[in-house]
Amino acid sequence: MKRFVYVNDSDLTPSIYCNNRISNTKYTLFNFIPKNLWEQFSRFMNKYFLLIACLQLWPLITPVSPASTWGPLILIFSVSATKEAWDDHGRYLLDKQANERSVWVLKKGIKTRTQAQDIQVGDILWLRDQDEVPCDMVLLGTSEPGGICYVETAAMDGETDLKTRVVPPPCIGLTSDLLHKIKGVIECPQPDKDIRRFDANLRLFPPFIDNDFCSLTINNTLLQSCYLRNTEWACGVAVYTGNETKLGLSKGLPEPKLTAVDHMIDTLTGAIFVFQIVVVVILGVAGNMWRLSEGQKMWYVKYNLTSSPWYEFLVIPLRFELLCSIMIPISIKVSLDLVKSVYSKFIDWDLQMYDESTDTPAVATNTAISEDLGQVEYILTDKTGTLTENIMVFKRCCINRVCYGDATGDALTDTQLTRALHDHVPEVVKFVKVMAICNTVVPARSGNGTLSYKAQSQDEEALVQAASRLHMKLINRTGSRLELDFLGDSLHYEILDVLEFTSDRKRMSVIVRELKSRKIKMLTKGADETILSIVHPEQQCRVISEAVEHYSQVGLRTMCVAWRDLDDEEYSRWSVKFKEANSSVTEREWKVAEVCQLIETNLELLGATAIEDKLQEGVPETIQTLRKAGINFWMLTGDKQSTAIQIALSCNFVLPEPEGQLLHVQGRTQQEVQISLERVLRTLRISSTEPKVNVQQDEIEMATCDVLKHDIAFVIDGWALELALHYNKEAFEELAMLSKTAICCRVTPSQKAQLVQLVKNCDYRTLAIGDGGNDVKMIQEAHVGVGISGREGLQAARAADFSLGKFRFLERLILIHGRYSYNRTAFLSQYSVYKSLLICFIQIFFSFVSGVSGTSLFNSFSLMAYNVVYTSIPVMTVVQDKDLKEETVLQNPQILYFCQAGRLINPSTFAGWFGRSLYHAAVVFLITIHVYANEKSEMEEMAMVAFSGCIWLQAFVVPLEMNAFTSVQIIGIVGNLIMFYLVNFAVSMLKWGGMYTIMDRICSQPAYWLAVTLIVVVGMGPVFALKYFRFVYRPNAINVLQHFEHMAASANANPASVESPLRSFEKGSMPLSLNSPSKAELGSVYEPLLCDSPSSSLKRGGLNHSTDFIPSSPSKFTLSAYARSKNN
Repeated sequence: MKRFVYVNDSDLTPSIYCNNRISNTKYTLFNFIPKNLWEQFSRFMNKYFLLIACLQLWPLITPVSPASTWGPLILIFSVSATKEAWDDHGRYLLDKQANERSVWVLKKGIKTRTQAQDIQVGDILWLRDQDEVPCDMVLLGTSEPGGICYVETAAMDGETDLKTRVVPPPCIGLTSDLLHKIKGVIECPQPDKDIRRFDANLRLFPPFIDNDFCSLTINNTLLQSCYLRNTEWACGVAVYTGNETKLGLSKGLPEPKLTAVDHMIDTLTGAIFVFQIVVVVILGVAGNMWRLSEGQKMWYVKYNLTSSPWYEFLVIPLRFELLCSIMIPISIKVSLDLVKSVYSKFIDWDLQMYDESTDTPAVATNTAISEDLGQVEYILTDKTGTLTENIMVFKRCCINRVCYGDATGDALTDTQLTRALHDHVPEVVKFVKVMAICNTVVPARSGNGTLSYKAQSQDEEALVQAASRLHMKLINRTGSRLELDFLGDSLHYEILDVLEFTSDRKRMSVIVRELKSRKIKMLTKGADETILSIVHPEQQCRVISEAVEHYSQVGLRTMCVAWRDLDDEEYSRWSVKFKEANSSVTEREWKVAEVCQLIETNLELLGATAIEDKLQEGVPETIQTLRKAGINFWMLTGDKQSTAIQIALSCNFVLPEPEGQLLHVQGRTQQEVQISLERVLRTLRISSTEPKVNVQQDEIEMATCDVLKHDIAFVIDGWALELALHYNKEAFEELAMLSKTAICCRVTPSQKAQLVQLVKNCDYRTLAIGDGGNDVKMIQEAHVGVGISGREGLQAARAADFSLGKFRFLERLILIHGRYSYNRTAFLSQYSVYKSLLICFIQIFFSFVSGVSGTSLFNSFSLMAYNVVYTSIPVMTVVQDKDLKEETVLQNPQILYFCQAGRLINPSTFAGWFGRSLYHAAVVFLITIHVYANEKSEMEEMAMVAFSGCIWLQAFVVPLEMNAFTSVQIIGIVGNLIMFYLVNFAVSMLKWGGMYTIMDRICSQPAYWLAVTLIVVVGMGPVFALKYFRFVYRPNAINVLQHFEHMAASANANPASVESPLRSFEKGSMPLSLNSPSKAELGSVYEPLLCDSPSSSLKRGGLNHSTDFIPSSPSKFTLSAYARSKNN
């Protein structure tokens, strides 16, 4: 489908096109309530709670007041709806501001001021300097004589450098008066969201030009939300308006990411639901049996078996379903959403992740996946701008088999090169001309006459700057005209065609006509393998190829430069084909690439350039630390293989020989790649333990093979990768599972995303980090996406879940924020289930002394307050809990293994919390029953005693599981107890609440305080004893570090001193009674009452020593030895 836009002619433009009113709101006043409710009830758990709430409206079966469920349900839904409404109102205000902005529009030949929302497709708009572009426009005229204007596209792609946009050739030179009368038609595709492509054609109606079409590209457009800069005025025709603009179509909510913890919570919730159904069925059958056998013997029960309705047998099971419905806590999602929002704020507020040089703070865009940072196993990273500074400096070059800059390290100061230029050596002059001309750089002069360059690529800017220092200055680029200054002489060129760089072509060419000689030249630059494949077959390229290899080995970015003289006839024939391909509205890029290949042949290879891109500060140290934490690294880059390997060596990505070994997967055919892949796999199988999917052992076996002392990595290029993924995908997946490090070179953005998907399919948690628009796909594909706010703009940062100023902040993001978030979320989620199970089990125990009738022991107000208030406030203080100090975590990154292995939340730890809830419920119920066995008390009084025992238990459970205490935590726990008594005393004063005078009566009874004391002592005694036993006699690595932190604190020592005692512990000289059990003893350890049970076994295995997570020598511990089973 095509769209035909008639310029300045509203009568011919179809009325089916929308106006320019934008709307980013999710709701309207009329659909907010039904749409929001539909969204909330689309979740299974919300449907479940709604069903329970509806069942409670049936008086015959409900054991409690419907308010006990409807109250929390309405509160939770109201909070969620209010948040949605607030966010949507903010979007509405921004839309209103944009829609009512005033713009100049040409109406019937007269410029009139109108609101942006009234713009129609085909209208001609006039913009002034600093104006925001209100819709997608095709540029028709500017105040600049060459038909160019400057725009800031930061709102679109995050790139802060000004871009140049050009008027289509037929419109260049049209005056303002003529632009008022211009008529024509634009043939363009239907609206799409690709901000880098606009394949259209323009035809102006006579008398402006004949009927020939002029092809349009993205460089002829002004896109919505960009700003006009350094240009007095510009005008254009609206082609896409409203929500059909490229920006409007690009907006939208990304697919939600489910963290590993969320997945585990869903699994455990499903298990609870199944358990609940089983309990309901069993108790329902038992209740009906008791009703039929014993109930009729007791006159006061009033069971009438003769006139009971047909559904009587369903009443008791449904009552138990309502009683047991609290097994699944209704507040767990809200609680987790709230604490996750706090986690994200901790990241935003972390000044240690603030980059002063660029004034860039860390930002958590996705507030829902902070805990996944603590479980990352693979980091897939871009190179340029992510590991490096992306500040390009021209260093060396090789021209006509002569290398410059090798002696001095800087070709610009090489006297031999400057002498060759002054002597007008043809090859050298050609080489520097290509550097100055073959680009899209625009020169600009400041008010004081200083010449500067505006470039979209850091490489291009470096080459043009270098050419300028070599006396080949680009001083003017106006439309299709270009001017150079070479040693005082002016050189003028006409740009005939630009063969743009693409990730597939990996080269760029510019065809120019030298105005003085009228000769046509083609200037080309690009990746060495693409340029060398299209040079003249008789040319000798060995010296230049060796120079490129040498430059790559020292970590420089290389590029080859070529040249070709064209005759007019050849160019004319080719130009017709190129214009035809450029005029295609469909598949234009593919057709243009086909035509480009026809003329990019038999080139004269002039030489090669070498550009330096320095490593960012702290990159080697960060990678080394994260490697110790068991995280594997893959580098995905578009650079040459040798350059990538050198950068990998310099930043500790791979180790040099003999400590490290680099294996190559290479080949140009399917068979060659398959043979190479099998050879690498054989080596890795020998040097690694079994793959993760086959590991079933309960212990982590430390590697003893000598080969494991080596760091083994593999390297592959884009071509071999394409063949491997297409023909040998299973073998490559095995390679991904076995390898700790990979370097993938010359890969495209889509291949980066494919590799992330492949690692994800191997059941690893992935993190992708990059800084440019070519990294967006892999960032969005990974479990966690991190963007670097770099010189390539903010596209990656905006698409990512987290954005950082520098790569080195990744260490703190993972080890501190990720680890703490995982620990806190694991505790909070399991505690939420525990406290719900506690109340539910007490209700079940009570049913055995109440005729298995499904009667509730607790009143509705207590049940509602228990979930919403009494047990929520103390546990929310967990957001400040830290099991270890930050300094200790950073010094001992190996403890991240506990999080990666999922040892703080899994079926085993959940079984511990399940057992604890069952035990505490038995303690509360039995002590309450026995203490009040001889008391003449009402059921409400006994219920309040049991309820008080639950609240007091929580006051000790929460602190026992926390590791650090702050004033907020103390106030939350103690204040919650005080509030419990104040609220219940207030309610007991009300005659209609069903609790009248209860608190006065029970608090005056010694039996009440005896029962509460016994509940706390009996309930918490075994838990505390077992926790103490684990810490003192069977400690894990975290316990050891905690112990030395306490020792350091008691001795007023620096916490950093924990490392030395820890090493002595590894050698068996631990000063205290922290004797480690034998390997056999640890193999079957099970911690039923503790939530943090990593000492027994990991998701991939167990420990043969308490501190095996902190080996004294990193080379003796490999991740491949870290067994990869997730069966636990």
